[in-house]
Amino acid sequence: MPADGKSDMERVGLFSEMGYISIGDKYVSHYMRPFNEAASKNRQMLPGGSKALSALQAGYFEPQFVRIFDGEAYSNPVQLRRRYRLAESKKNLGRAFLPSNGDKLPCGLGSYYGTIGGPYAYFSAQLKAKEKYIPPGKNFYTNPGKKGTGYGYANVTIGEQYPHAPEVYEAGRIDAKKAQEAHRRLVKGGPFKLNLYPREYFDINPYFSDQPLPPVKQQPPGKKIAPPFKPSSPAKKAGGMKGGTFDPYPSHSDEPYVIKKSMAVTTNKRGQIFHPPSGPKSRPIKSIMTLNVTR
Repeated sequence: MPADGKSDMERVGLFSEMGYISIGDKYVSHYMRPFNEAASKNRQMLPGGSKALSALQAGYFEPQFVRIFDGEAYSNPVQLRRRYRLAESKKNLGRAFLPSNGDKLPCGLGSYYGTIGGPYAYFSAQLKAKEKYIPPGKNFYTNPGKKGTGYGYANVTIGEQYPHAPEVYEAGRIDAKKAQEAHRRLVKGGPFKLNLYPREYFDINPYFSDQPLPPVKQQPPGKKIAPPFKPSSPAKKAGGMKGGTFDPYPSHSDEPYVIKKSMAVTTNKRGQIFHPPSGPKSRPIKSIMTLNVTR
């Protein structure tokens, strides 16, 4: 164990620390480290630059123009079209038809210049002579139909007017009074009455009585009850000021501090406190990818 510092067991977890392979190597920072360092060193591949498309062969990959079909026949579409036209013209019996004169164009609205037959007579705007119109004779005249349905309207039906009949004022009340007087003359005596009074279907009301009620009893005067006690002020809630208690502050009693239970302290032979040893510690280990890159 060294005089100053921790032992290898406490630092690494081994009895003795192994020697280092990378002694004296330069420190390489892992921050902003390029992935491929060889790509940024020495001369790189230098292309010739992009070439613009032109009619020259320099703008293509091949040094000379390569045909798709090698040895195919060349055909001129213009020459083939002329040969076909000459072959079709030999089939004509005579010369081509030419009109005697060119087309004539009209010189304005209403002009018949350039037409085949000229103007037509029935398209003329002149009025023709017509005979005088003689209207026919008058028809049979009748009176127009009268408005109304016939009910409540006079002089509407085929017959004569309804005859007028006077109507007496309050004729219904007078007829009823006459019928009542004629009925009273025919009655000999008074109305028929039975001595038996019809009874009701249900029982008589037991709470009903024909006798008068007794006088109301006067109750003796009762004793007056004293009003309940009400404090002068409402009860106060207990708080930091001790306002709701009888005493403003609780009584204080002196209590000496006494240790309830003493715990025995575990010590070694030298009298020092025992500390359990620390658990296993991890070691610095390189990853598999770092080992493969180093190789």
